[in-house]
Amino acid sequence: MPQGNPQLTQKDLTLIGDQLTQEALANKKLECYAQAFTDPALQGLAQTLAQHHKQQYDRLFSYLNGQH
Repeated sequence: MPQGNPQLTQKDLTLIGDQLTQEALANKKLECYAQAFTDPALQGLAQTLAQHHKQQYDRLFSYLNGQH
């Protein structure tokens, strides 16, 4: 992957911003589900998925800040 961010258009920034919002929402929902589930298997699955969405959010955020 080349270093530095290519020039992003306003549309690109809007789409990435929307994706950041969706990743944050998915993370928050899955964290709530993990607390609400009583089945340990479902709790573990929800926690794993929440972490995945947190990582995706962090990657997008870092990309926007040129820290990839």
